[in-house]
Amino acid sequence: MNLLKTHARKSVLIGLLFFVFHVSVNAQNGEQLFKQNCASCHAIDKDVTGPALHDVLNRGPWAEDKKNIYEWVHNPPGFMAKNAYTQQLKAKFGVMMTPFPQLKNEEIDAILNYVMNPPAAGGNEKANPSGAPAEENSGTNALIFGLVSFVLAIAALILMQVNSNLKKLSDDKEGILRPEPVPFYRNKIYIALLALVLFIVGGFFVAKGAIGLGRQKGYSPTQPIYFSHKVHAGINQINCLYCHGGAWESKHAGIPTLNICMNCHKVISEYTGTYKIKDEDGNEINATGEIKKLREQYAKFTGRPADQWDPTNAVSPQWIKIHNLPDHVFFSHAQHIRVGKVQCQTCHGNIQTMDKVQQQSELSMGWCINCHRQTKVNFDTDSTGNRFYSLYEKLHNDIKSGKIDSVTVKDIGGTECQKCHY
Repeated sequence: MNLLKTHARKSVLIGLLFFVFHVSVNAQNGEQLFKQNCASCHAIDKDVTGPALHDVLNRGPWAEDKKNIYEWVHNPPGFMAKNAYTQQLKAKFGVMMTPFPQLKNEEIDAILNYVMNPPAAGGNEKANPSGAPAEENSGTNALIFGLVSFVLAIAALILMQVNSNLKKLSDDKEGILRPEPVPFYRNKIYIALLALVLFIVGGFFVAKGAIGLGRQKGYSPTQPIYFSHKVHAGINQINCLYCHGGAWESKHAGIPTLNICMNCHKVISEYTGTYKIKDEDGNEINATGEIKKLREQYAKFTGRPADQWDPTNAVSPQWIKIHNLPDHVFFSHAQHIRVGKVQCQTCHGNIQTMDKVQQQSELSMGWCINCHRQTKVNFDTDSTGNRFYSLYEKLHNDIKSGKIDSVTVKDIGGTECQKCHY
């Protein structure tokens, strides 16, 4: 009987451990899938590029039938055509969700389980206000590693001193004569260790500073005319491509010309909105005065009032470029926006919520490479993908046969040096 009880207890314990492990693995997979596929546009606890996901299964068509969310994730255009709730979401946020046909229903369930049961406050989940791909907190890890190394070094020095004292006591007991110990500041071993530590610490900070040269994260210059993206792209829902049309078909997104501005402000001469535009110091901006500056820009070069608009004589204000890449780096907006269907917010942050624009992402090589490692390629399987990549028959066949479940940008050459350096 005791033997049976022992086996029963072991079985219950093993079953409990398996359940805990299974739940833990599923939660981890859900978190990983969320960060890879959703974090660039969604947060758990607040609206960013898209709506917050913490109670997604309690809203709209997802509350009616869970199968609806599978169809929505796999084919947003098709589902939106027959659903008013998702049409309202597009009207509110100004963008439509990217299709994820490669996600299996089980993977979607793992993501839903993660967002419906978010980590407790103080857990590992960190909001990503820029909407950009989530990055590992390498700075914290480096700090912990440095502290551990420092503690171990102190411990090693203490043990060396203890060993020396014990040896001295042993020699004194046995009557062995020893020379006087060398003072600390003249001990070659201690001097060498101190020099090594200073070299490592100094090298770390020098390397870190050198890596950061030329990076402008947080850069937010003052423009000649105050322009609020929140008013234009957010409140008034003006599409990014209306002002930055080059992003759709060329390498550069382009800075809007005075012609683009005057298409609207030839008629709109004052700000009548209820939203109060403020600068970074909290001071309210006279928006009507900024519109007046814009209209005066035209008259300054033509001698005509703004209502006698002539595009051939337009001279744009001297806008200050915010996002800059090194001259040896090739980056095409068209390749990302039009072909890759990357949302503007992925690199530029929640631009529709900014009054004064600042650089949100590092735009470093590592930042770009990490995005290429995670971004899934949408093949031309439903006429909405990239027809160029349909040439990769082997990858298509591998996906169909189950050898691989998805293809990342890295798999099609996204980490080759020549992609960015030329």
